[in-house]
Amino acid sequence: MDPLEKKKRAWEERTLAPRLQKRPERKERFVSSSGLVFPVVAHPGERDLSPDTVLERTGFPGEHPFTRGVHPNMYRGRLWTMRQYSGFGDAEATNERYRTLLSRGGTGLSVAFDLPTQMGIDSDDPRAEGEVGKVGVAIDTLEDMERLFDAIPLDKVSTSMTINATAPVLLAMYAAVAQKQGVGLDALAGTVQNDILKEYVARGAYIFPPVPSLRLVTDVIGWCQKTIPKWNTISVSGYHIREAGATAVQELGFTLANGRYYVQAAAERGLAPARIGSRLSFFFNAHNNFLEEIAKFRAARRIWASIMRDEFDVSEPRAQMLRFHTQTAGSTLTAREPENNVARVAYQALAAVLGGTQSLHTNSRDEALSLPSEESVTIALRTQQILGFETSVADTVDPFGGSYLIEELTDRLEAEARDLMKEVASMGGPPRAIEKGFYQQAIHGSAYEAQKRVEAGDDVVVGVNRFRQDEQEGPPPFTTLKVDPRLERKQAERIASVKEKRDATTLQAALDALEEKARGDDNLMEPILACVQALATLGEITERLRRVFGVYEEVKIF
Repeated sequence: MDPLEKKKRAWEERTLAPRLQKRPERKERFVSSSGLVFPVVAHPGERDLSPDTVLERTGFPGEHPFTRGVHPNMYRGRLWTMRQYSGFGDAEATNERYRTLLSRGGTGLSVAFDLPTQMGIDSDDPRAEGEVGKVGVAIDTLEDMERLFDAIPLDKVSTSMTINATAPVLLAMYAAVAQKQGVGLDALAGTVQNDILKEYVARGAYIFPPVPSLRLVTDVIGWCQKTIPKWNTISVSGYHIREAGATAVQELGFTLANGRYYVQAAAERGLAPARIGSRLSFFFNAHNNFLEEIAKFRAARRIWASIMRDEFDVSEPRAQMLRFHTQTAGSTLTAREPENNVARVAYQALAAVLGGTQSLHTNSRDEALSLPSEESVTIALRTQQILGFETSVADTVDPFGGSYLIEELTDRLEAEARDLMKEVASMGGPPRAIEKGFYQQAIHGSAYEAQKRVEAGDDVVVGVNRFRQDEQEGPPPFTTLKVDPRLERKQAERIASVKEKRDATTLQAALDALEEKARGDDNLMEPILACVQALATLGEITERLRRVFGVYEEVKIF
């Protein structure tokens, strides 16, 4: 027998076997959610890496390929942005929540819009009935956006807007509010999600077919480069892909394939990849498999840095960096024993921080039951503050760097994600893969397998399929948020008031100009801004674009 193999066998008998005999319920292998398998305890030849080996494999933090982080000193210089995603009811109610979050130490705002707003439907439209203000804030006109940011100085706060199909309109409204505040557009900082591809596979909040939708995406990118230079013009989202049931590998592979496609599409319209890359960000999920999530973030940075350098010939370090926002996994939150969600969120947030996120939203304990209450949102924010100021995890750059498991898991996630990206590319890129149903089938298959494991008890959900209390379910031990049922009528009255006072000639000219420009290939952001300033409603603007672009019909895959 080979001497090294003999040494390994002896080591296993001395350490691993007795442990398994004493604790037979423990697994002999670490299995990630993506099916990657590792021994529970590393062999002598697979122990944690030396500092020199770590640097050889991963490089220094703040340097290509950014495996260990995008900044040399990471959180030792500045903590991540504590950005709580929030929006409900009308603009006044949400504005009050924003002011509360900022007063309690929040360092950025993240706007959740209701479903009608996401779909380009006004609150007084019959199709909006029952949905106004339910999953976010209702925004119909420029006046709503003014109320949303009343007394919030837009030159001093960073704002993220989770909006996609109607992203150009909402961004134009935000810019118009800044101008009314006397804030120069070059002073605005923030992000608009503007990622339409994932809507076709994970959320369904699309309006137009892919080709005109991608035109609007690149219109936003091009306009912001000239007009709002500090703005992150697209946040490529893996979050919703993961929430739909994808594995960590699928979240990485599909998201980075989409990001690469956006850069290519913008470059084909004459925009420089280096400038695109410097204002492009990502949005990832922090799920339950703690160690895998840390490795996932490290692998994402490494893959993206090589894509920008090797495929787009980008040499500027900032344009190679994968900067990302993280949200804890809403799909893991439970309606039973909802207070357990506080612990789930804390561990997920810790994984995001150890993985090097630039911005973080922590979900609230009651989100499986309702929109978050102010009390629950405060607990979620305090969770981040405890992480940042009490635990010392921010005092060391890439604390798990050099761990055998983390480094091997980072490598394997990278390899598996790259294989998936090659498969997407072989189909002609993300739009063609989506048309064929490839993304959808892969995600649905993973979601189905995960649900089967939960129902069989193979994957434990504490308080749901194991350690479940016998007493009958009742209301949660705290108050949940209720949206005022009078909101729809109130919003309809506001729309009517706006329509009465606007100048019909100016409005008609702006809408006609938008429709005409949409039939050509000009950038549509300035025409959209003119419509917003003429007090056109979101629905009126969207309807003019529908006349030209049409609507998307969902691909049937089953």
